[in-house]
Amino acid sequence: MNSPALSVPTVDSPNLWVGTLAQLLRFDETGCHHAAKRAADLLSRLADLPGLDQGFRDLCERTAHRLEDTPAGEHHVPRP
Repeated sequence: MNSPALSVPTVDSPNLWVGTLAQLLRFDETGCHHAAKRAADLLSRLADLPGLDQGFRDLCERTAHRLEDTPAGEHHVPRP
C-alpha cells in the first residue's frame, strides 16, 4: 500500500493537535467509545484548518470516519 507523502504541518493550533493525540491514545488504550467520538470530532476540526497539507487533511478525514464507525465496546482490550 502506497501512502501519500506528507509534509510536516506547522503547528498553528498546538492544543488542538495535543488534544487529538490524547483522545486517540485514550481510545487505543481503553477502547472508550466517547474518546473515539471526541477524537473524530477533533480530527475533523484539524482537517478544516486553513493551510493544512492535503495529505494530512485526507488522513485526518479518513481517521475521523473510521473512528465514527467504531461501535461502542468493540475495541475494549485491556493492555498488559
